Amino acid sequence: MVFIGIGSDDTTSDVSSTIKKILSLRVFSDPTDPNRMWKASVKDIQGEILCVSQFTLLANTTKDKPDFHLAMSTDPARGLYGTFLDMLRDAYVPERVKDGKFGAMMNVSLTNDGPVTFTIDSRRYQYVGDSSGNASANAKGGAKSKKGAAPSSLIESS
Repeated sequence: MVFIGIGSDDTTSDVSSTIKKILSLRVFSDPTDPNRMWKASVKDIQGEILCVSQFTLLANTTKDKPDFHLAMSTDPARGLYGTFLDMLRDAYVPERVKDGKFGAMMNVSLTNDGPVTFTIDSRRYQYVGDSSGNASANAKGGAKSKKGAAPSSLIESS
C-alpha cells in the first residue's frame, strides 16, 4: 500500500523520482528464504501496488489543529495524482497498480507484515536537520523549513 501526499510545489520530476524508489526499494524478504529481510523489491516479488491519495500526510501538526496549507489544492493535486498513476503503470505492470478514488471518504484496511512503514520524500535532503534539530537548507539551494513543518514534497509510505 502506498499513501501519496502531494505538496503544493510538487512536479512530475518529484513523481518520477518517487516511482523509481517505490519500484526499487528492497522492503520484502527473500522469496526463497523468508528469514532474510530487505532482499526483494515489489518488482522482484511481482507484487501489486495499491495507491491511495492522502493529503493529510502534508499536515503541519505543530499546533493542536492540523494545518494543510502545504498540500497541493484539489484540482491540481488530482491531475498530478493521475500523472503519478499513469507513470507508475508505465514503469511497472499496469494490471498490478490499483488505486482508490481521489478525494473520497474510503475505509482502507492495512495489515503490516511486521512493523514496517517507510516515508519516501522526493526532496530527501531538504528536510535533514542539523545537530540542534533545526531543518537545514535543501540541497537544491532552497529556503529553510521551520522545525516541525511538514515537507512540501511528494511523500509515500508503504
